[in-house]
Amino acid sequence: MTLSYVHPTTDSPWGTYLAQVDRVLPYLGPLARWGETLKRPKRSLIVDVPIELDNGTIAHFEGYRVQHSLTRGPGKGGVRYHPDVTLEEVMALSAWMSIKNAAVNLPYGGAKGGIRVDPKKLSQKELEKLTRRYTSEIGLIIGPHQDIPAPDVNTNAQIMAWMMDTYSMNVGATATGVVTGKPIHLGGSLGRVKATGRGVFVTGREAARRIGLNLEGARVAVQGFGNVGSSAAELFGQAGAKIVAVQDHTGTIINPKGLDLATLVPHAKATGGVAGFAEAEKIDDEAFWDVACDIVIPAALENQITAARAARLKARLVLEGANGPTGQAADDVLADRGILVVPDVICNAGGVTVSYFEWVQDFSSFFWTEDEINVKLDKIMVGALKNIWDTADRHKISLRTATFAVACERILIARQERGLYP
Repeated sequence: MTLSYVHPTTDSPWGTYLAQVDRVLPYLGPLARWGETLKRPKRSLIVDVPIELDNGTIAHFEGYRVQHSLTRGPGKGGVRYHPDVTLEEVMALSAWMSIKNAAVNLPYGGAKGGIRVDPKKLSQKELEKLTRRYTSEIGLIIGPHQDIPAPDVNTNAQIMAWMMDTYSMNVGATATGVVTGKPIHLGGSLGRVKATGRGVFVTGREAARRIGLNLEGARVAVQGFGNVGSSAAELFGQAGAKIVAVQDHTGTIINPKGLDLATLVPHAKATGGVAGFAEAEKIDDEAFWDVACDIVIPAALENQITAARAARLKARLVLEGANGPTGQAADDVLADRGILVVPDVICNAGGVTVSYFEWVQDFSSFFWTEDEINVKLDKIMVGALKNIWDTADRHKISLRTATFAVACERILIARQERGLYP
């Protein structure tokens, strides 16, 4: 039987992932015989999520949980609430989680979840109902040793608390380790909220050092100003860089002299976005890709950097804070132009790394300080990037292909050693 998702017909996130796997197979030697394993999710679950709205009507939403690989450990990956969520997108995101977890050598497989919904149209009570019903529907395949969800687009610590509570009620015992990204007093980890942004900064700092880019005075443009984009921007600002442009769902603003993050961050939180910030000029959204800068951080959704946009970028360095923000054709354009890309599967791995710390702390009931968390995170990220960079230099390949080479080798060695059952 030929599965439709194995051969996508469009330039979709799943198609991009499959092309990335095809590029890495020549570097896997005898392990390449297991390569088809990487192209087929282990398990894909589609669920109906019915809830009663505040007005008494019944609404149905479609939810997903995909476990791409469980070869190296429990599934690990976020849950997003977005009106454009599709099964194919969640498949790609789960596969990228497999690569990401293996790239930083965490004892996890890859998974991802989502509900096709616009959460902004739901009340807080409706959002809770949606989350609890979704958790119950996917409860068959999640668990502290099976698959551990986390926050993603439009989900947060409160939603993780509802998921943890629902799962715990269903199994009859408090199971804090079933999700990560929880509130601190429910077993969450210090440093988790800003961990992904910190990972973007750490890998960006190391990459800038390698290409001779001084962060002092470096110009940074950030797409997406949620936890990832804002946290990364603040850390680059603290290192002396200037944030010259920010784009989010409300619009695009620029200030060549540097945006004042001390006032921009509170403004965005208070108003729901960067639009209307008095100390900046508003520009057309498409003009974001023409801003003169040294570093671009796409930290929104996938497929943002197209080949056409890649041809216009004026940056020296692209740090992928989002998952899959650069299309395959765009990757080639950036490489031809000598623009270095630190790929998502290592650049934004800080979040899942601290999620791993949270999971470990939940099992031991012993919690580290935020300084201890940050030191451990920096050490893992720097070490993982060095290993990937050495692989890239050895094979004369891009950082993305090198990251896939390191990760796929780890996944397929585990697959080979485990064998096939029965």
